[in-house]
Formats: sequence, structure tokens, C-alpha cells
Amino acid sequence: MIDPARFELIRRKHGAYASWAVWAPSSGPPKSNMGDLGVLSEHLNPSLLETLNPGVVMVGLNVAARSLATEPFRNFHDPSPVANDFKIRFAFEGSQFWGAYMTDVIKDHPETQSKRLLVHLKAHPEEIPPHIERLRAELHDLGCARPVILAFGQAVYRLLKKHLGVHEYSRLIPLTHYSHRISKENYQKAVLAQI
Repeated sequence: MIDPARFELIRRKHGAYASWAVWAPSSGPPKSNMGDLGVLSEHLNPSLLETLNPGVVMVGLNVAARSLATEPFRNFHDPSPVANDFKIRFAFEGSQFWGAYMTDVIKDHPETQSKRLLVHLKAHPEEIPPHIERLRAELHDLGCARPVILAFGQAVYRLLKKHLGVHEYSRLIPLTHYSHRISKENYQKAVLAQI
């Protein structure tokens, strides 16, 4: 659960690249309703704030270019037919991780090919610490001193393991990335087993 003032702070300061693990239910095809942001409005969804869990933070590498939008909380709610965000919805629906906070390590470098970004970061390691500091500030604003962090992919896990102190999280868990070529059912089994 999160209080209204903190929710509004997160929306205002971090809504351009962050979101919450809450989605509208599928109405048929697996990717249906992924872009419905009404579920992340406390006015349209009165039980939203009770559902949110700032004690769990799901972290991706960076925002995809197509996810950049003026709407808060669009990240991880990509309506594009090529996006794989729907696997996250399927994997965590009905679990204790539904309602987790979601963000990326690298905020201002949209790229759909993570390998390109990782090559860039390897060539420019000085760019990493400011992103880690922004993540720390974001976690501070979230108000949970030692969240469980679920890292989407080994690259994210290694970055966080290297740059965050063990006192900054209660658990840091690497998860298979949702873009992995795997069915949504097998993805669900894989990530729940990893947790």
C-alpha cells in the first residue's frame, strides 16, 4: 500500500520512466489492454493505492524508445504489438508481486537493442554512476528502505550488484528478461521459480 501523497510524488517526479505492476486484464488476445492506463488512476481504480507494493521493485535496463510518452506510467505498459510487457502481466497476476514498483536503471537512453546500450556503457563507464544515483533517489522517494529488487536480465542484475550496497535492498534477484523467446506460461514458471 502507498499513501496518496507519495503516489503523486512518484507520478510527478518519476512517471516518465517508472510504473507499477498493475495492468488491465486481458480481454482475449495475450497483448490486449496492455496500454490501458486507467488501472493506474486512483480516480478510475479506487482500490489502486491499496494494491501497490513499494516493498518490491522490478528493474529493467532502459526504456524502449516506443515507450517514451507524455503519459505518466506508460513504461512497462506498451500497447505496441511487438512489445513483450504482456509476459510480465501474465507472470505476476494474482501473485504477491502484483503491484510492485517498476523502473529502469538507465533513464535517458532509449534503445530497443540492449546489446547496443551495453556496448555504449562499456565504452563510457562514467555514465553509469549518475544513473545509479537517480535510481537511489527514486527508491528514496518510494519510501521503502530495503526493497526486494527483481532484476530483469543478467545485465541489470550485474549493474545493480556492482553499484548498489547490500544495505540498500533486502534481496536482489535476477530474473529471465521478458523479451526472452519463451511462452508466457513458461516465462511465468521460470520467474516464479527464480524468486
